[in-house]
Amino acid sequence: MKAWQVARDWSIEGMEQVDVPEPVPGPGQVAVRIKAASLNYRDLLTIQGKGGVTGLPLIPFSDGAGEVVGVGEGVTRVALGDRVCPMFFQSWIDGKVSAAARRYALGGTRPGVLQEVMVLDAEGVSRIPSQLSFPEAATLPCAGLTAWRALFEEANVQPGDTVLVQGTGGVSIFALQFAKLAGASVIVTSSSDEKLERARALGADHTINYRSVQEWGKAAAEWSGGGVDHIVEVGGKDTFSQSLEAARVGGTILVIGVLSGFSQQIAMPTLFSKNLHVIGLSVGSRRMFESMTAAIGRNAMKPVIDRVFGFDAVPDALRLMQRGGHFGKIVVEFP
Repeated sequence: MKAWQVARDWSIEGMEQVDVPEPVPGPGQVAVRIKAASLNYRDLLTIQGKGGVTGLPLIPFSDGAGEVVGVGEGVTRVALGDRVCPMFFQSWIDGKVSAAARRYALGGTRPGVLQEVMVLDAEGVSRIPSQLSFPEAATLPCAGLTAWRALFEEANVQPGDTVLVQGTGGVSIFALQFAKLAGASVIVTSSSDEKLERARALGADHTINYRSVQEWGKAAAEWSGGGVDHIVEVGGKDTFSQSLEAARVGGTILVIGVLSGFSQQIAMPTLFSKNLHVIGLSVGSRRMFESMTAAIGRNAMKPVIDRVFGFDAVPDALRLMQRGGHFGKIVVEFP
């Protein structure tokens, strides 16, 4: 079978497509024929050697969807022909986050989904909503689940709350969609008026071009009548101070991404004077995933896909991610 590896060095150019033996599931395992994969910023960082992985070669990418084509002895929770997603954290089934729960991550401490067939523990996969195609379902395990956990497991978003999402990448667009399902008002920031128009078409209640409105945190606070309830913080270094400005007293900042950099000085007086809740999070458990997919199924929600690449064009997909030119998710479809 075919697979992509980061092989020569930690770079997009260091990737190569290889032929490897097709794996066979053992007791308690399943074989999944991957039909589609989606890209996350974390995948780009990993391929560039910034993901904490040290050993080459590595099969990258955490997010995929496919069909169960082999079942090992003792497996009962899924069956041949089931449409499933592998879980990002293979060891986090339920319960609170812990070091043990986060130990096994696809495309990092475990081989990723850029392989035509992969063997997984049967506990590490979950069925996908029937109305979703494989490319749509492939967007869920990291970006979808991170947005879901942020809003409903950590922030407990309620109807009438205000939610601010930064940019129009995968997590942010999922957060927009989920927040609207919950009856919240959503503010979207972007440097592109075209992308802001598309966000409004998805239900955004207010949009801010952060190049035109440099004090966008203050503008968001004013629009929301005194401060935003929940902020999905994906920017990192260049956005966190604005998030502090935008948040209401007692508000929540959900720290998810580092698109603009890793470190920033924090205005501590703002943090404690506003009594803010700052929560760092990454992805979630299988139980959270299944809550999310149940909601997606009930509401017939469709993930937003910007562009689909063929399996041979994985480097081109990564370069699009690197340029930041996408709206929603970038997907790779397998032959």
